[in-house]
Amino acid sequence: MLQTAGANTLEPISEIRDPEFETRTIARVLWRIIPFIILLQFLNYLDRVNVSFAKLTMSEDLGFSESVYGFGAGIFFVSYFIFEIPSNLILDRVGARLWLARIMITWGVISSLMMFVKGAASFYTLRFLLGAAEAGFAPGILLYFTYWLPLRLQARAVAWFLTATAFSGLIGSPVAGWLLKLDGTPLFGHPLAGWQWLFLLEGIPSALAGIAVLIWLTDRPEHARWLTAGQREWLSRRIADERRERLSHGCHSLKDALISGRVWLLAVIYVTLMFAFQVYNFWLATIIKQAAHLENNVTVGLLTAIPYTAAAVAMVFAGRHSDRTGERRWHVIVSAGIAAAALLLCAWTDSPALTIALLAVGAAGVWSTLGPFWAIPPVFLTGAAASAGIALINSFGNLGGFIGPYLVGVLKDYTHGGYKAGLVASAVALILAGVLTWRVKHK
Repeated sequence: MLQTAGANTLEPISEIRDPEFETRTIARVLWRIIPFIILLQFLNYLDRVNVSFAKLTMSEDLGFSESVYGFGAGIFFVSYFIFEIPSNLILDRVGARLWLARIMITWGVISSLMMFVKGAASFYTLRFLLGAAEAGFAPGILLYFTYWLPLRLQARAVAWFLTATAFSGLIGSPVAGWLLKLDGTPLFGHPLAGWQWLFLLEGIPSALAGIAVLIWLTDRPEHARWLTAGQREWLSRRIADERRERLSHGCHSLKDALISGRVWLLAVIYVTLMFAFQVYNFWLATIIKQAAHLENNVTVGLLTAIPYTAAAVAMVFAGRHSDRTGERRWHVIVSAGIAAAALLLCAWTDSPALTIALLAVGAAGVWSTLGPFWAIPPVFLTGAAASAGIALINSFGNLGGFIGPYLVGVLKDYTHGGYKAGLVASAVALILAGVLTWRVKHK
């Protein structure tokens, strides 16, 4: 633990009011929770989207059409939608540490069990169970931030948290390409396909990380023995003061969240954002392999890392700029517009190099919407409304994660293997996201 000498002694009142004291406290909190949460999110997305690389050989081995793959990739989000709000409400009741550990251990086990897929039925079943296991993780983390961080820091924290989705592609893509080369390597005397090794080996770290959650995370500032008593008192009071201020003009009950027009508008916006976001996660490797006419999956993995690199860099800068200016809506609108333009251009080029470059610009735009977007709900949601509202936005919005990948698969089958129609559909979704975000109230 990071407990310091004198951790049980109160800081002098003058020190608590010292701006340097606030800076030290926030820095300690950020360094304690953000790197670890980034690791958890990295593992989360690694297990969620590694099916996009498994597809490169699994579809041929099992005789899956593009529509079958798209439906299986997307059905994850149906169960995610069903179980998201109950999961987040349980997290708020039993504590983040215990519930996040449960989520991670079960998803890690189910992810490894994906190695036993034999056909479409088992593929759909295990992807559905994976979504149910993961339900509540992302909104649970977003809710966890509201327990620990002042509002002015949340877009930056969310941006860092969600960079892990880009890093999972940046690092996971080359690793997945290498794991596919294990094709035929035996386990206990039984040869496994490369995609089976991919699922097996990438699920184990998540289950182990779930155990680490029980050791490392702390539910609330008042329980943090790694802060001094004065820091615990100041941070708890600061978060409580902001919560009371939001109670005076925002939503604070479960009913408030469920009937809030602003919550439902944000949920619809998130549908459009997740449409494009998950098309990237589940189809990027296939698009690059087809556009560049590649056979070597290791090379596909390396090239797939390029858009994810652009996404990781851009979203951090967007989150920092959004926090510094305090502006959220236009950061979402401009980022979505840039991504839409890039995807439309990408749909009309046949150059492999230009395709990858435009996919990188599009990824930078899509990922840059996320930090500013998730800084909007805590402005008017608190208490039970925050638990339910954030989960509702995320779960309902993630239906776009079902619609997008499945529609791309259907369009690829309908157009005899082309991906351009799917890119145009993603661009249209992003344009709609920008238009709807413009209608979100400032406060």
